[in-house]
Parts: sequence; C-alpha cells; structure tokens
Amino acid sequence: MLNDLPIRKIIHVDMDAFYASVEQMDNPELRGKPLAVGGSGTRGVVSAASYEARKYGVRSAISGVKARRLCPELLFVPPRFDRYKDISKKIRSIFLDYTDLVEPLSLDEAYLDVTENKKGNPSASLIAEEIRTRIFNEVGITASAGISVNKFVAKIASDYNKPNGQKTVNPEEVLEFLEQLDIRKFHGIGKVTAEKMYQKGVFTGLDLKSKPLEFLEKYFGKSGKYYYYIVRGLNNSEVKPNRIRKSLAAERTFSKNLSSEIFMFEKLKHIAEEVSKRSNKSNVAGKTITLKIKYSDFTLQTRSKTLPYFISDKDIILETAKDLLYQEKMNNSVRLLGISLSNLNTEKKAKKVEKKTVCVQLKFGF
Repeated sequence: MLNDLPIRKIIHVDMDAFYASVEQMDNPELRGKPLAVGGSGTRGVVSAASYEARKYGVRSAISGVKARRLCPELLFVPPRFDRYKDISKKIRSIFLDYTDLVEPLSLDEAYLDVTENKKGNPSASLIAEEIRTRIFNEVGITASAGISVNKFVAKIASDYNKPNGQKTVNPEEVLEFLEQLDIRKFHGIGKVTAEKMYQKGVFTGLDLKSKPLEFLEKYFGKSGKYYYYIVRGLNNSEVKPNRIRKSLAAERTFSKNLSSEIFMFEKLKHIAEEVSKRSNKSNVAGKTITLKIKYSDFTLQTRSKTLPYFISDKDIILETAKDLLYQEKMNNSVRLLGISLSNLNTEKKAKKVEKKTVCVQLKFGF
C-alpha cells in the first residue's frame, strides 16, 4: 500500500532545546549548566529547558516552582522572542538554499521537501547532514533531523537521535520502523489517548496495526481512521511553504487570581488591543472571537461568537469579548484570560497546489 502513494524525500529539522541553546550561545557562562527559559516565580512557567536541566525532569510547560524543586541549581533567564525570531530567520535562509518547499511549524522546526532540490543532490540524508553542519557553523547551535518518505515518519525520526543527530527511515524500512514504536512516540497520540490505547491492549505500532478500522473508529472516533492509515505509513500530506494562518491570539497569566469580572474586563482591554495590533500587522481580519478562561484549578473553558463580517478593530474585539465574559457566571477565580481571532479572511485566499507524483525508483537515494 505504501507504494501506491507518491514517494517523496522529506526532511524534518528540529532545533535542539532552541530557546535554551540560543541563551547558552549568547552567554558562555550558561553553557553546560541546567537552564530554564521562563519565570521562576510562583506564577512562572518554563518555556524551554536545556538538556542539562532535562536530566532532572525539567521540561517546558511545568511551573517554575516545580522546576526549581526538581533541580535546585536550575538557572532561569527571561525569554527573548525577538532574538529567537532573528535566529530562526537565519536558519530558514539556509533551508531555502536547498528547496523552496519549506513549511515552518514554529520558530524551531520545519519540514523540507527535497525530492527535487536546488543542489541536485539525490541523497536526502546527505542534504540533512549538510544543513545541520551549516546551522552549527553559521548560527552556532545544533539541530536534529529525520528523513523519510512522508512528514509523519520524518517527524518521528527527528526525535530518534536527539540531540545533534539524525535518522533516515528508507521506504522499505517504514513499516517495520512504525511497528516497533511505542504508540506514545506517534505524533498525534497524546498522553490521554495513549492511556486509552493501553487499556485496549495497544502498546506498539504492531498492536495498533492489528486493530481493524471499525475497532479504531468505535473507540477513537474520527481519529481512528487517522491512526489506521499512519501506522501503515500512509500519509500523503504535502509540504506547504505558504501555510495559511488560521487564527491569532493573545493571552495573559495574572500574578494573582482574579475573582471580579470588572477586573477581568480591565485586563481584556489590553489583550484585545494586542490581538488587534497583531491582526493589523499581519493584514488579516476574522469573524470568530473566542474567549479563553483558565481557572485557578487549571480547568480550561472557551466561549466563542461568530460575527457576520470580518473584523480587526480593537473596540469590536473588546465588546465581543465582554459579551462572552458576561455570558455566564465564572466557576472559580481566574488565573489566565485570552482572546483569539479565527475564521480569518486568509482562509479564502488559499490556493490549491497541483499535486506532483514522483515515480518510485530502485535508486531512490535516501
């Protein structure tokens, strides 16, 4: 079945502990030490952790207090997003020397389709190695890469030999590679889904492959079909260099929980202004406003409203968010508020790209 799909040469490049690596590069005194980018206070959250810190269990998204408890010697530095964006642009310029089919996923990772590349190099593995070497020599930090026939397998492979490594999964190796994997390694299967799969006797890719489509759809809904195909190496998603923005948002975590809706509204003024600013800077507008509420017990709630016209004006965004705020009574005190703008006018501008079919050759050159 794998041979029924177009065979591509896809590279997934993932920077190693990107934010922390940039900080260690810029400040030699931080090198070799456990480092967290983020806040260390009672409300602080870790945005990134160096590999020295990860040995202690420190990782992104945990609180600064927990991180400090795990690693008493942990050093904290505030994030510098403008600096990370500048570094990301330099890395992307290296990618573009090899192919125009570059799909950034975030500042620190991207897919590259090098099936037909600017260097005329038939080996995707050698291209990945050359790119990683250039990033280290020209930028000063390390990257890992995964190389395979599609985006799904390439992304899994990039995590295989981290940090500062790469793994190639050749076309004839894809099925065996996926069968041997713990299902927690599958992109798109989170902790909750993994636990549910364990309860159903699914621990590896081979276990997942043994389950019929009807079984997967019964217990995992629409995602069941996705799981059925990916474990068979069937993923035909193209590398899209011009990813269409589908939403933009801003949010704030407060130093003290808010229990008064009046105080919450005051905070929403600044958030709405930020959303409007980002919208106008990106030259986009949207119809759907979503209010994000995270309570003091960390439960999350969203409330949305879709307008009959596109908007980016801060006053309209704020007024709509205000309606959502007072839509129902708060369940608890609030630690975070956010506003997002979606259903954007950019989605109407998306153009369909003609699909290319690449013949399977015996000398594929991975």
